[in-house]
Amino acid sequence: MENENPFTAPVSTPDNGKTVGIISYLTIIGWLIAYFAYHKDNKTELGSYQLRQTLLLYIAAAIIAIILRIISGLLLFSGGFELVIILNYGVQIAMFIFWIIGFIGALNGTKKPIPLIGDRAQTMFISI
Repeated sequence: MENENPFTAPVSTPDNGKTVGIISYLTIIGWLIAYFAYHKDNKTELGSYQLRQTLLLYIAAAIIAIILRIISGLLLFSGGFELVIILNYGVQIAMFIFWIIGFIGALNGTKKPIPLIGDRAQTMFISI
């Protein structure tokens, strides 16, 4: 008789990585859950593709947010602050559009790259 752990369930992948892709777009916590709970022990080509896309999207969004906060802090009293606010909104809208494009690709189970960063993500995070 095999000693089975009642707290672990076998992972099945009838969706070939589609679930991993969808979960990875649901915040950075979703990315961590998708990677460690679903993908790490049962890698699929589609799951890897979507994880790479979302990881670079989250990293790019964080770096851009930090840069814009530094610039807005420097321009707080010089009169260019309004320009930074407009730029910030534009970047946030662009990132949201990129997120929607990637999320739709994950929902459809396709490998459609996110504009500007999608192809780079596939070469930067090849080990995922």
